[in-house]
Amino acid sequence: MALGCVVFCLFVGFTSALGKTLAWNVTQKCEEDTKTFLKEITQETPEEYAVLFYDAFGKMGSDVEGGNVNQVGSQQECESAHGPTFSGQYCQLFLHQGTLRYFVGICVPDSCSQEDVEMLVLHGQLQLGQTSLIPPFPSILVNESTQQLSMTVCMSGINTPDASGITCLPRSTPQCFSPNCASQCLQVFSLQNTCPGVLTTHPKGRYPCMNGIRCLSLLWIISGHTTQIPLIFIVDNAKNWLRRMKGNPFYVLSNSGPVCLAVDTFLLLGTLMGSIKIKCEFFLFFSVPDIRIQPLHLFIVTLSIVLGSLVQWGPYQSQNVTSLIDCKKGWWANVLLISNLVPFMETCTPWSWYLSLDFQCYATTPVLLYLYRLYVQFSNISKLLCCVVSISSVLSPEYLIEYYSKPYTRYGPFLIGILTGIYLTWQAALGWFCCLSLMALVIGLAFPLQDTPSYPSVPHALYQGLHRSLWALTLTWIILACEDGYGGFINRFLSWDLWVPLSNISFACYMIHPIFIILYMGLQETPMHDTDMNLYLATCVLSMGTSYFLTVLIEKPFRLLKCGCA
Repeated sequence: MALGCVVFCLFVGFTSALGKTLAWNVTQKCEEDTKTFLKEITQETPEEYAVLFYDAFGKMGSDVEGGNVNQVGSQQECESAHGPTFSGQYCQLFLHQGTLRYFVGICVPDSCSQEDVEMLVLHGQLQLGQTSLIPPFPSILVNESTQQLSMTVCMSGINTPDASGITCLPRSTPQCFSPNCASQCLQVFSLQNTCPGVLTTHPKGRYPCMNGIRCLSLLWIISGHTTQIPLIFIVDNAKNWLRRMKGNPFYVLSNSGPVCLAVDTFLLLGTLMGSIKIKCEFFLFFSVPDIRIQPLHLFIVTLSIVLGSLVQWGPYQSQNVTSLIDCKKGWWANVLLISNLVPFMETCTPWSWYLSLDFQCYATTPVLLYLYRLYVQFSNISKLLCCVVSISSVLSPEYLIEYYSKPYTRYGPFLIGILTGIYLTWQAALGWFCCLSLMALVIGLAFPLQDTPSYPSVPHALYQGLHRSLWALTLTWIILACEDGYGGFINRFLSWDLWVPLSNISFACYMIHPIFIILYMGLQETPMHDTDMNLYLATCVLSMGTSYFLTVLIEKPFRLLKCGCA
């Protein structure tokens, strides 16, 4: 009897808690405005605002099997609707129906908060007669017919300026520079000093093939970003794209593994050019390796904060603008060049992690130099010991009699001479064969590894541990072979004069191109149909044009300033 009472009390408590969870808790103003809208659309000739409200709701489209599952609706149409005492507010409902996850755009009165909208949806109040305005996918497409609400996001149509972007300047500037240095600082920002040389087609210094390698790597990175970022968010044929990619080995270049090799190429080229100058200007090399590019980096961070605060984003705001808005919180990691050490979801301009990595790698330079000099000293001592051992061996009578003149003791140098002659004769062909084979192996292995379980997996471990270093090794051979005259038509292609101006603006292009991609997606009203080249060429043209001005106005002046005030 007592046990029955306990069970009954628990049941009553659970029912009460459930009732509180699903209790009707909507503000009076929101409830009245919603009823006004729903009543109006049932009229024989509804008012224009009600038609706009209804038409702005997301509706199921075709090609659901191909991945077109998001029902975006129209944010612009919703926010243009004005009722008797309220206006339209665009919201997104993130739902899952079995294993299918998608969002639906809806239009509700602006008097409703996100909590009010959730209550309206959970209680099934958004209906046209007996028909829900948010119908589930039919059973012929999805096995599970029950919709479950994960999250609600309501977007404001007006972005107000953020006070954090306001800076008060003092009336007078402190005299922290001498007149001579101040004059030089002003001169380096003159367009007469910064414009010349940016678009030149004459390569500077040695290793002109590095211009081609740098430019091809940049185009590779842009290709990867324009393929992967929209695919995750706003394309209406994501599943079809994935099927096409898996059936075509050419698309292996768009996978995250091979695309990241292009960033490793940047790291190799920067280190190689820096180490060439390391003997004559070591302290400058170590103390300001990233100062010359940090102003442009911080400009991109500032631009991201401004865009995240002021731009009127479309219905894809919640997915695409996160990396821009997060700059208000994570900008400090970019300033300190440690953005690659903070959690990814908290990073500002995530693509700038390369700069932090580059700076941290440069910080290890003194240790590497110390080990190098230690090795040189050890090598000299070893040579001296070998000479002493050789002299003592020659002075031994037994050595002269039993060992000195025997053929098997002299065959080693002979064999090395033969092999060296063969190597000198065939080194170009052998080197290119090994280089190209290794490049094909590093890129090609990413394709079959897609179908291999990632954990635990020995092939994955070997590939992740070795492929970056092997890639750098192949590029090193290409650079040295081109410099020593073994490049042939590859050297002529990589040293093409057209690569020089693009190489001069490559860093600015790398920093700005993701912003164009995010802007393009964030301002979209409807899903886009992904094709191979629909976004790539536009991103390249816009990025290169903008990069010229960023290089002339920001990057190059600070490069000249480093030398001018030294």
